[in-house]
Amino acid sequence: MMPRVRRIFIAIAVLAMIGVAVSSVSLYHHYDKSESSFCDFGGKFNCDIVNRSIYSEVSGVPVAMVGIVGYAWLFVFATFYRGKASTAAILLTASIAGLGFALYLTYIEGFVLAAWCVLCLSSLAMIFLITILSGALLLNRRPQSGSIH
Repeated sequence: MMPRVRRIFIAIAVLAMIGVAVSSVSLYHHYDKSESSFCDFGGKFNCDIVNRSIYSEVSGVPVAMVGIVGYAWLFVFATFYRGKASTAAILLTASIAGLGFALYLTYIEGFVLAAWCVLCLSSLAMIFLITILSGALLLNRRPQSGSIH
């Protein structure tokens, strides 16, 4: 495995673990019904508004739990399945799906709830970076034209 490809896998794994941590904090605050000032930076930045809204669950499952499972899945693939030829495509496909979901939730924050969650925006940054790195990984894993195999 090329050193560059190995570094990309490591970066994806680290970002995925940060995503698990951010989503875990978000899940904690989702279930903690007491008011918190943890993420309250005034009227426009308040995680409690976002994290306890009707949009914070999908079919009864907290969005933060979806994040934990998704990031853990990305971590497993980036760590334990590096050698499989299909892993780069799987990581890219999964991260694009996660990014799409995160962008939808960001739209809800900004245009429906009119409140921003710093944890959610941090998660958006993680999945965005993972998507970019997964794309780079896929490009780096393809054989270059004219190269000898």
